[in-house]
Amino acid sequence: MKTRQNLVRLKQFQVSEKRRQLAQLDLMIGEFERMAAELELQIAAEEKKAGITDVSHFAYPTFAKAARQRRDNLRNSQIDLAERKEAADAALAEAEAELAKAEALESRDGRGRDAEERQAMHG
Repeated sequence: MKTRQNLVRLKQFQVSEKRRQLAQLDLMIGEFERMAAELELQIAAEEKKAGITDVSHFAYPTFAKAARQRRDNLRNSQIDLAERKEAADAALAEAEAELAKAEALESRDGRGRDAEERQAMHG
């Protein structure tokens, strides 16, 4: 049955697309992590240079304040991406289950056709 084969191909495409999305989310999370770590180093260096670590101090370096804000924004984005990744993981599991069902249907239909063809040849 052509329609079953098309369904299996569609489900395979959906599974590969979900995997690609997961990989992209992982890449973005890793990149944000790297950027936040770089900002941490810059903040520490700026604080050391100024000799002030108290954010509320009037002479706290402006660059360090801005870097802290940017780092915090990156961390919030990481949290959002982690939530999206969790949802994408669930969507992938669902897509894989649908693919398995479609493959099982195609396999069952294929065995049924083979039996019918053998019976027609011997009958």
